[in-house]
Amino acid sequence: MTITAVPVIKNGSLMVRGKVILTGVPENIFVSPASSGSAFLGANSNTSSSRHVFNLGILENFKFMCLFIAKIWWMIPRVGTSASEIPMETQMLLLEAGEESVLSIADEETPAEPTAENKFYILVLPVLDGSFRTTLQGTSSNELQFCYESGDPEVQTSEALEGVFVNSGDNPFELIKDSIKMLAKHKGTFSHLENKKSPAHLDWFGWCTWDAFYTEVSPNGIKQGLQSFKDGGVSPKFLIIDDGWQETDNEFQKEGEPLIEGAQFATRLTDIKENSKFKGSDTNLKELIRYIKENYGLKYVYMWHALAGYWGGVSSSDSIKKYNPKLQYPVQSPGNTGNIRDIALDSLEKYGVGVIDPQKVFDFYNDMHSYLASSGVDGVKVDVQNLLETLGSGHGGRVSITKLYHEALDESIEKNFRDNNLICCMCHNSDSIFSSKKSATARASEDFMPNEPTFQTLHIASVSFNSLLLGEIVVPDWDMFHSNHKTAEFHGAARAVGGCPVYVSDKPGKHNFKILKKLVLPDGSILRARYAGRPTRDCLFVDPVMDGKSLLKIWNLNKLTGVVGVFNCQGAGIWPMKQASESTQVGECVSGRVSPLDVEFLEEIAGENWSGDCVLYAFNSGSLSRVQKNKSIEVSLSVLQCEIFTISPVKVLNENIHFAPIGLIHMYNSGGAVEEFSFKDTLITIKARGCGIFGAYSSVKPSSCKVDKNDEDFSYSSENGLLTVNLQGESSYKEIEIVF
Repeated sequence: MTITAVPVIKNGSLMVRGKVILTGVPENIFVSPASSGSAFLGANSNTSSSRHVFNLGILENFKFMCLFIAKIWWMIPRVGTSASEIPMETQMLLLEAGEESVLSIADEETPAEPTAENKFYILVLPVLDGSFRTTLQGTSSNELQFCYESGDPEVQTSEALEGVFVNSGDNPFELIKDSIKMLAKHKGTFSHLENKKSPAHLDWFGWCTWDAFYTEVSPNGIKQGLQSFKDGGVSPKFLIIDDGWQETDNEFQKEGEPLIEGAQFATRLTDIKENSKFKGSDTNLKELIRYIKENYGLKYVYMWHALAGYWGGVSSSDSIKKYNPKLQYPVQSPGNTGNIRDIALDSLEKYGVGVIDPQKVFDFYNDMHSYLASSGVDGVKVDVQNLLETLGSGHGGRVSITKLYHEALDESIEKNFRDNNLICCMCHNSDSIFSSKKSATARASEDFMPNEPTFQTLHIASVSFNSLLLGEIVVPDWDMFHSNHKTAEFHGAARAVGGCPVYVSDKPGKHNFKILKKLVLPDGSILRARYAGRPTRDCLFVDPVMDGKSLLKIWNLNKLTGVVGVFNCQGAGIWPMKQASESTQVGECVSGRVSPLDVEFLEEIAGENWSGDCVLYAFNSGSLSRVQKNKSIEVSLSVLQCEIFTISPVKVLNENIHFAPIGLIHMYNSGGAVEEFSFKDTLITIKARGCGIFGAYSSVKPSSCKVDKNDEDFSYSSENGLLTVNLQGESSYKEIEIVF
């Protein structure tokens, strides 16, 4: 009997590739085939409502990883083996399964461990369906449910047609990518990242004013900060002027009166132009931006604003009233209140939000952005986006209002800024994710919290797991960090393998230039890897924060090398909504193994006739190892320690010369410096970016080396084959010629 990949319901069970995934599937659940072996799950109800919760069946004895909204703004991961461990507001569910014959059902007591040969993966993705948004959740009796809601009591249905997408594949990363592409084409409400224009700031080092000044940001503070970077020899090329530049008012919290907790979130925007700190008799925003670009070499200046204008929306001031603002009181869904309540939303339920008429919101964005662009601003960071999900009543629901705002924002960005210069933030709900047609970068996790020691490991784990989903739709932004923080090496290394922008929020004069120079080249550019950094395949279903034994490995690809960052995230923090156990306690070190196989699609950059041999260069230890692609080496790390491995496929020249470029070995992502590689007879030519010590593996000592046609001294170790040459000079690119 032929086993089909298309999900089917048979004998009360949902089956994929002959494997029983869910048992006890209710009769009101149905399957609608989609494309390439995928399908949608839908459901019928006897009643019409704006919110349904449908049972899909029993899910037990499957390794899973899910991404869920723990707090209204942010996703985090969770792993487990049954539906009772799947939280409310789950937006992605990935299962690991083993091939089975048709009609066979796994032993519920002792689930078989799939082998590498028969392992496959099932993606269960709740999506947008017209005016409705879907999420997953589990019950204590291991029922997997999907919640289907509009967010507007007037928008009701009795049938969920295409609420949950199900697909399967042998490679989990290809499975997610292919699924997102299928959904983008089918739904038409969003685009895959490959079809978007990425902002140019991504490849340059940046500075954000948030942690440096919070809302006390000022022109003098910005100048002091940029000068202190310049004095240290590492100048940002993009700047985000964060919250604190706008004209706002708070009718509930008057100056000089005792602080009312939560009232700060009721602050509303009163004007689209800068506040008095940024304008005076001798200066304004335009003059400031002209000055800092001319004096500090900035290429891009971004300004912060909230999607609704400000945290509490907009006021009804004379300059704002033309956008028809209306005071609305947010209505949180049971998903918002069922996990972790947020003080901002709880406060806004009390004080209300000044909501711009969705039909006028393009005018609002266009007026603000055209003014900013005329002042020399290059783009915007748009924050507090998930607020819209609570404001759908009277606007056709949460999905509809989000779509209207996103379309208006995209249109304004395209009209006013050249290079799609937009950073989205606090936008992890699927309303925003699946309404993202043009926006091409978004924050991947909750803020970097410099004063929260237990948040540091959670941050790195969250951004890498969240990037599994987000990385197919946007370039995940792993947020700022502090270069002089005790976890700076940990965060810096993560940014180096994350394929993300690299920017800090240092206070003026508070920098660690040793760390910055491992991330930033002299011209201000960074060695950004090609894709979103994501957990390696063997890390997908483990808890790198709380299981007490697993290292987190994050993989990525450069043009000609792979890279794996290894992080010990154990024992320093506890996931929200999870209790610590004895296994959470860890000793001095955690050990694991690193292999070339950790880098997905490595064969695509290895070239033809690749034997499978690789060299692994460890950044911190400086060790160089040669291994077959299916072999591994051990790594042991203490809590909050990390190591980065550049993995370079070995090339064979003239049958006896084995060679592999490594890159700038004093940079975290060494291999990001290798742009091109070619050889002819006994001559190797490498095009490299940046300056510093360039390393390569060679089985034979070369006879000579040239850099930009000039003879250059080199060193060679016959013990491990490490060849190094010093790349000097100001030019961004160097040509290295190695002769044997």
